[in-house]
Amino acid sequence: MKSIGTFPFGQSVHEVSQKDRTSKDVFVLGVYASAVHARWINKSQKTVVNALAVASEPYIFWRGENAESIIQQIVIPEEIGRLIPAKQDFNGPSGIALDKLILHPLELERQNVWLCDLVPHSCVNPSQRKAIERAYLPIASKYGLAKPTVPPVPTVLADDNRRKAILAEIIESEAKILILLGDKPIQWFLFPFDNRWRKLSDFGHAGQSYGQLHKARIGDKEIDVLPLAHPRQIARLGQSSAVWYDNHEKWLKQSASKVAQYLKSG
Repeated sequence: MKSIGTFPFGQSVHEVSQKDRTSKDVFVLGVYASAVHARWINKSQKTVVNALAVASEPYIFWRGENAESIIQQIVIPEEIGRLIPAKQDFNGPSGIALDKLILHPLELERQNVWLCDLVPHSCVNPSQRKAIERAYLPIASKYGLAKPTVPPVPTVLADDNRRKAILAEIIESEAKILILLGDKPIQWFLFPFDNRWRKLSDFGHAGQSYGQLHKARIGDKEIDVLPLAHPRQIARLGQSSAVWYDNHEKWLKQSASKVAQYLKSG
């Protein structure tokens, strides 16, 4: 498996993509892959970092299971403490929210969908960068720790080549519905093919217009697009928008079952 970079404490950053390549009903496009997060505790039992990304997620839209066994495989010098799983909020929350708040209301399971991200690997965000600079880099040389080279979140989330690769996955999946999670997949994937929409609000703000199907053409393929807020918004994970949370709650009560029936009708 090709390494794209290195996490703190030495695990490689690698691409995470759909493993089951059989045909699916629905294709889901997110933003970028998450990671396995560990809590770093020093020898005095004090927390050094609450949630440090230390490994690529084991599968796309990981749900957080087996975090402890993954982290136990990472060996660190006794002098600097130990690693244990970070709080559940940091491991797999988007995957759990995807299942609970999008797939299950559409009467779908993971085996019915093809999952993909604009950026198919973990990225280091500003808060992770600060934690690395504060706690890890000052002692890295002394203890022979691996140099962290996790790529930053790119300014261009998908170039032409990446869009072509995603389109090839959509065609391979044979999916009839494309679910786009939030603004970024609309901006960086859909808009270059169909410039009627550049962000989620372009499909309509009101509860009645949110979460409806729209016909779109992506290359030579016509497909039904279902734009929804990102799992972080609809599950209130960290900073989130009350507007999109409320719209999604209304969608769950009023519209999700109708889309599910459409899916069943083929």
